[in-house]
Amino acid sequence: MTQTPSTFLEAVREALWEEMTQDERVFLIGEDIGVYGGAFKVTQGFLEHFGKHRIIDTPIAEGGIIGAAIGASLMGLRPVAEMQFMDFVSCGFDQLTNFAAKVHYRWGQSVPIVVRGPVGAAGGGPFHSQSVEMYFIKTPGLKVVEPSTAADAKLLLKAAIRDPNPVLFLEHKALYRAPQLRELLPGPDAVAELGRAATRRAGNDLALITYGAMVHKSLEAAEQIAREDGAQVRVIDLRTLQPLDDEAIFEAARTCAKVLIVHEDTRTAGLAGEITSRLNEHCFEWLDAPVLRVTANDSPVPYNKTLEAAFLPQTTDIVAAARRLLRY
Repeated sequence: MTQTPSTFLEAVREALWEEMTQDERVFLIGEDIGVYGGAFKVTQGFLEHFGKHRIIDTPIAEGGIIGAAIGASLMGLRPVAEMQFMDFVSCGFDQLTNFAAKVHYRWGQSVPIVVRGPVGAAGGGPFHSQSVEMYFIKTPGLKVVEPSTAADAKLLLKAAIRDPNPVLFLEHKALYRAPQLRELLPGPDAVAELGRAATRRAGNDLALITYGAMVHKSLEAAEQIAREDGAQVRVIDLRTLQPLDDEAIFEAARTCAKVLIVHEDTRTAGLAGEITSRLNEHCFEWLDAPVLRVTANDSPVPYNKTLEAAFLPQTTDIVAAARRLLRY
């Protein structure tokens, strides 16, 4: 185990380093990841240690990066492709959705690639702050992962790299260097299981289902409600968005009878709609209130910090929605 607490960013870095050390088939490819060490310095020092054949700097061509990663995977390698900002994965959309996701179904060939990079609003404006998960969740053959803690960033990234087929790995940039997320990391042999949610806080009065950076605002809200209202809110961190952990979601709904879903993605066509549909199909008779959601506004992400704060769900919004459900 790491001897000093690590940030979320350091956890991502440690996972990449360990997997590259353990498996020579793993290599990194992306813009400015070599000499510069990555836009957020995740890969600083990797070029000097692993060499230019395993740390590959590319032009600004996300479609080419993902296409090259797919080709390498078909030849037996395990590429990890970095998108400098995940907004620009749209340039490689066809490669991911129309090819990588379908190869195993079409002829049984594995495509063990990870496409990773930063998502979410943290002062980047409309072109560097998007939540892109819903573009890909509907695509059969793709897994989509978004961790909320440093330990999970390491454990889930290692699992993604070892997965035999494509994984989109989303890292909220607001978590990268957040000092409150520093923690001791698991050792090199520890790996998480994709597709399993985690209970971040116990409670039976209300189930709050969330992921990514919103986990921490949800925990703040749960603590406030416990302190001021005496109600206990269970906080479920999805961790993997595709496939969803239906077992954990349904158990929380049936136990708590009231469900609030919180995510940073916009309201229209966000993941809350899919989860609500599943709850209506499988847990309707257990529910004592409508399923509510707290989401970002349906607009591009503003650059101005005050407008960005208004765009994003805040702890106060979560508390207000939770209290509405508790009173129902």
